[in-house]
Amino acid sequence: MIPFELSEPSTFAEAVGLLDPEDPTMRPISGGTALMLMMKAGVFHPSHLVSLRGVEQKYADIAVSGDGALEAGALVRLATLENNGDVRRHFPILADTLNILSNRRVRNVATVGGNLAHGDPHMDLPPVLMALDASVEATGPNGSRAIPIGELFTGYYETSLSPDELISGLSVPAQAGRVSAYVKCTTRSAHDWPALGVAVSLDIAGGTVRDARVVVSAATETPTRMADAETALASATPGEDAFRAAGEAAAAVAEVISDVRGSAPYKKQLIRVNVARALAKAVATTQSEAVKS
Repeated sequence: MIPFELSEPSTFAEAVGLLDPEDPTMRPISGGTALMLMMKAGVFHPSHLVSLRGVEQKYADIAVSGDGALEAGALVRLATLENNGDVRRHFPILADTLNILSNRRVRNVATVGGNLAHGDPHMDLPPVLMALDASVEATGPNGSRAIPIGELFTGYYETSLSPDELISGLSVPAQAGRVSAYVKCTTRSAHDWPALGVAVSLDIAGGTVRDARVVVSAATETPTRMADAETALASATPGEDAFRAAGEAAAAVAEVISDVRGSAPYKKQLIRVNVARALAKAVATTQSEAVKS
């Protein structure tokens, strides 16, 4: 491994100040689960790493308000988010998703901010957070700004973060009775990188869909809202016919990519089938909870 400089600031502001926008080989590091693999494989050779492990504790805290809104610091471990009782109660889709995100060893180390800042289109969290209408807080030398998850990912391993900005927090609004689900398709185990991820969130009232969010990822360069599928669900009665129509609408317009996990035509078929499955899963979960209560 090529030698590099390591800085260990004690505050988040100090970490931001150490970033050099003119040095493309400089990187912040928190959990390091992706970055260290890239370094070991010789894919990336950093000149300088800025460790975030010693900054203030508040960036590793989780808070869920009385109405169910979530605030999480960027340094919250994925396992901590997965196992938090309030998160599991108000956002069961997050616990469900994190349970099949990589493996427990990775989740014990990887952080929320690092997961999102990495910009990998195969990650499980981005489509789920987009379906939940979440946003991140990005902090730079001139202050902080909110970035909706839908605007964070701009290309293959590319984000809208400036070179001198760090993700400092995650905000997820209260879901107010919405139902949601995530489905992933992998070529091997459930913990593998997906060939397709589908996240959905529905607002159902009076037996019809008032609002729908349908997001696909992994098969596309970035997590992508499927507007045509959402339109197909508008005012529809939840059920097989509506869900099948949404799947057809998503498959018709999705700009999919071929890679080692499957060809574009194969992924189109995955979208067609699994959008419908994710919608059915969201509704079935709600019905199951109603029976328990």
